[in-house]
Amino acid sequence: MCSTSPTAIPEARAAADPDGLVGESGDTVVSRIRAQVAAGPDGRVGESGDTVTVSWRDLLTEARRRLERSGTVDTPEVDARRIVEAASGASPAEFETVLSEAAAALPAARFHSMLDRRSMGEPLQYVVGSWSFRTLDLMVDRRVLIPRPETEVVAGWAVDEARQLAAGLADGREVTVVDLGTGSGAIALSLAVECPRSRVFATDVSGDALAVARANLAGLGRAAARVSLHEGDWFEALPGALRGSVDLIVSNPPYIGTGEELPPVVADWEPSVALWSGPVGHEAVETVVGEASQWLRSGGALVLEVASHRADASADFATAAGFADVRIERDLAGLKRVVIGRWP
Repeated sequence: MCSTSPTAIPEARAAADPDGLVGESGDTVVSRIRAQVAAGPDGRVGESGDTVTVSWRDLLTEARRRLERSGTVDTPEVDARRIVEAASGASPAEFETVLSEAAAALPAARFHSMLDRRSMGEPLQYVVGSWSFRTLDLMVDRRVLIPRPETEVVAGWAVDEARQLAAGLADGREVTVVDLGTGSGAIALSLAVECPRSRVFATDVSGDALAVARANLAGLGRAAARVSLHEGDWFEALPGALRGSVDLIVSNPPYIGTGEELPPVVADWEPSVALWSGPVGHEAVETVVGEASQWLRSGGALVLEVASHRADASADFATAAGFADVRIERDLAGLKRVVIGRWP
């Protein structure tokens, strides 16, 4: 959290400000921020000796108004708050307290940079640089997909399967888990944290994505010792010794067809390799399902995130590939989202 010591900055008046964001004293918030940043990190007083402080409440007001006017943000109140929290270093519990504090020059500059990016349509998760996923706070940027609630549901089913498999191992050995297309590491790291008897192998074809996963792994604590990252295309990335011995395979593969439309906030910003599967959209799912049988042990499980409108077809793929007890589970929106099967 930022210092409570006020920062002295040159006074800036409203008349010249193009955004028209006027504070209680008649000063524009935008002009005062710019003047504060220009003053430098030590907040030197201008030649006139006049000073004014910019509070986080001022910045929150500016963020809310600019985001409302941008036409690119559906939840300006929420987004403005998250930007202020990120720039000030305040936790959600500290948010109300920090609003009355003066913003130092460097945090104010970071705030303004984030606000510019969000106003131009960049997803909030990338702007603030991190996002929560189950029990984790993950670093995210444009190299990886944004962690979503539906994937939290997928991770939850995978954790349940891992725990059940662990309970059936009388010798106390670790459950061997493979996460294909790990991206930020959201599912893999959740499994490592929530199932202490798991040994997780996480793969991705993108070296950039694995760099993000590696950064998240570094902050995981003791559970990180049970996770390894492997670069390569699907199962090709795995150590050959795992063949036929894996207890659980989980994946959130690309499942968008090239002819399908996505909102610009997704299509223009998130990595295409993690979104587009191929002409019909189920190519990646078929690859994972088709090869999983070579890697799973008898009784092992497969958990897949799939396109809701192709969930039944994805379940049929699993049945045709020889999986038993195939079922479909729904996400928080009530959409068919997860296909689960067991290798006989």
